[in-house]
Amino acid sequence: QVQVVESGGGLVQAGGSLRLSCAASGSIFSINAMGWYRQAPGKQRELVAVITSGGRTNYKDSVKGRFTISRDSAKNTAYLQMNNLKPEDTAVYHCNFKGHRTNDRDFDSWGQGTQVTVSS
Repeated sequence: QVQVVESGGGLVQAGGSLRLSCAASGSIFSINAMGWYRQAPGKQRELVAVITSGGRTNYKDSVKGRFTISRDSAKNTAYLQMNNLKPEDTAVYHCNFKGHRTNDRDFDSWGQGTQVTVSS
């Protein structure tokens, strides 16, 4: 099994910053991609940012220039630095890891989520 745990959410005023962290543990052989998703009340879960094992990144248009995804491969950890936060960024943020386990099986694991609330 692969466990994923997020941390770093909270309440912040508009224009403020937060840094989310996400760590994976368990029978991990390799990680292909680390992604951050979010789900606001009454809305579907959406991709915010993703980083591949090769370091390529992709962002939702509305967060480009404000959010930065990074990773520490040695620690199986992903980060999401969020600057200039806006009320519309309010959501539960979930981390997702995709890769291969030590028994040669693929995994696609999600964390429980961390709440980010941006007040106006």
